[in-house]
Amino acid sequence: MSLSLPRRPALARLDPALAIVNIVLLLIFFFLGAGQPARPPAELQLAQTRLLPAAVLPSPVLELHGAERWLLDDQPILPELLPAALALHDGPLHVMIDRQAPASLLLDLLRHPGLEGRDLRLVTRPNGPAP
Repeated sequence: MSLSLPRRPALARLDPALAIVNIVLLLIFFFLGAGQPARPPAELQLAQTRLLPAAVLPSPVLELHGAERWLLDDQPILPELLPAALALHDGPLHVMIDRQAPASLLLDLLRHPGLEGRDLRLVTRPNGPAP
């Protein structure tokens, strides 16, 4: 006598490709949304510099006009002499650079060995008439 047991129903197997397609689609939507450039506000105005006398600015102010053309409190200074000149001043060094200057100029200043441990502050001049 033979007993016949009912057969188990075959398990439905999900295709792993379906999960991969879902993940890829989600990543595509994420990068499409995250990659959209942000629109600047309509009233965006960039900072501008104007000539002002050094007496109006905080001291010491280092103005960068080029790789070798620096002014410390309206006096020309060589980059190599900057640490010696700053030894006379306590407090932060105010740095002013034109917005059209290359960023490498500011980065070179930040890497200057004489400025290690020194508090640096970027300053701008108001966009009005000189007092």
